[in-house]
Amino acid sequence: MGLELIRAKGLPQALLALAFGLIGAGALHAAPSDGTVSSFNLENGMQVVVIPDHRAPIVTHMVWYKVGSADQPPGKSGIAHFFEHLMFKGTAEHKAGEFSQKVAEIGGSENAFTTYDYTAYHQTVAPGALETMMSFEADRMRNLVLTDAVIGPERDVILEERRSRIENNPGALLNEEVDATLFQNEPYRIPVIGWMNEIEKLNRVDATAFYDRYYAPNNAILVVAGDVEPDRVRELAQKTYGKVARGPDLPPRSRPEEPEQNTKRTVEMTDARVSVPSFSKSWVVPSYQTAKPGEAEALDLLSEILGGGSRSRLYQQLVVKQGIASSAGAFFEGTMVDDTSFAVYGAPRGEAGLQQVEDAVDVEIRRIIKDGVTADELEKAKNRFVRSMIFARDNQASMANIYGSTLATGGTVADVEQWPDKIRAVTAEEIKAVAAKYLNPDRSVAGYLLPAKSDGE
Repeated sequence: MGLELIRAKGLPQALLALAFGLIGAGALHAAPSDGTVSSFNLENGMQVVVIPDHRAPIVTHMVWYKVGSADQPPGKSGIAHFFEHLMFKGTAEHKAGEFSQKVAEIGGSENAFTTYDYTAYHQTVAPGALETMMSFEADRMRNLVLTDAVIGPERDVILEERRSRIENNPGALLNEEVDATLFQNEPYRIPVIGWMNEIEKLNRVDATAFYDRYYAPNNAILVVAGDVEPDRVRELAQKTYGKVARGPDLPPRSRPEEPEQNTKRTVEMTDARVSVPSFSKSWVVPSYQTAKPGEAEALDLLSEILGGGSRSRLYQQLVVKQGIASSAGAFFEGTMVDDTSFAVYGAPRGEAGLQQVEDAVDVEIRRIIKDGVTADELEKAKNRFVRSMIFARDNQASMANIYGSTLATGGTVADVEQWPDKIRAVTAEEIKAVAAKYLNPDRSVAGYLLPAKSDGE
C-alpha cells in the first residue's frame, strides 16, 4: 500500500512510469503488445478494459476508483489514502487479511496506491486465479466492516507513515510547502497523505461517508491485462462485479479552479539533516485534460528536451560541460484532472553555489523562449518517447497503468491510441510557444532546501 508522493526526476516520463510501476504524464499512451484493446460497460456502470497479451501465462487485474485526495471534503485531508488502507480490512464474507493470504498462496503479488486523482488496487496472478481476484475485489467494493476497533489502529499506522515518509524527510516537507504555495486554490495544494492535524481527527463516520459516496461500480474502472480473452473477462466481470449494486450518480468532478497568478514567490527551508543544497522552480500549467489542443504534448516534449535525462540541455550544460551541478532536470505532471505543474530543479557540485546553478537553469529556459529548439533535438525527443512506449508494451502492468490512469483522469481509450501521432505532430514552434507562455519567472515558485548554518555564520 502506498501513495504517489515521490516526484522522480531526470528521465522521460514514460520511462519513469516503468521504473516505479506508476504512470505519469508522458507515459500515457501505447498500443498493446498483441490483440486489440476492448472496452465495455456493465449494467451497473462499471467500465471494463481488456488488454490481451498472451506471451506469458499471467494476468494483471486492477480496479481504479475515480477518487483521490483532491476530491476530499475540506478539513478531511488524508481520507482517500486512509481509506485505501481500510480496504485491506475484513468484510462480512472474508476476515481481514484473507484476500492478501489468498494472493500469497497462489504466488501472486498485490498492492494499492493513492494519488491526487484516483485510487487503484491491483494483483498479478495466473489466469486461473482471475475469477478469485474479481470475487474478492467485488466483495470489498461494498461489504467492508468498518468499526471503531478497525479505524483507530489503522489511523495510527497512517500517522506513523507520515512521520517516517514526510516528517523525517526535509525534501518531502519542502515539496509540501512548495505545492501549498504554487496552487493557491486547487486542492492539489494539499498533500495526498494529508496534514498531520487532520489525519489525527479522521474517524469511522468520515470513512463510512467516503466509502458510501465514492466506492461503487459506476465510479470504478476495471482493467485486465495479460493472458486473457475479452469474452472471458466479460463473463467473469458480470458474474462478480455485475452483482454489485450501482451507487449514487456523482456530479462531474468540478473543483476550485486556479486563479491567474501574478507573483513570484519563494519557499525556503533550512534543516540540519541537509548536506547538499538544492532548488526547484515551478509553474502552474495545463494538464492533458485542461490544455488547448497540442499544448500538453508540447509541454511533455519541452520537459524532455530541457531536462529529461542525460541528453537534455540542462544535464549537458550544467553537469557535463560546466561541471557546476550534480543534478539538473525538468518534469511535467500531465496526467491530472485539473491544471498541473511544470518544474525545473538542480543541485550544485564542488565549489559551485546554488545561485550559480539556478542562474544557469534560467539561462537555458530563456534560450528556448528566445530561440526555440532545434529540429534534431525535437526529433530525438519524439523518438525517445516512442521508444519508451515500446518498452511499456513489454510489461502488462505498465499497460494496465497507462490505460487506467488515463481513464481515471478523464481520458479515453481513443486518447491512448492517438497519443503517439499527436506527439509526432508537435512542432518546434509549438514548444517555443508553450515555453514563452507558461515559464514566466514572474509567475513561479522557487523552493530552496538549505543546510543549517554553522556557528558564526
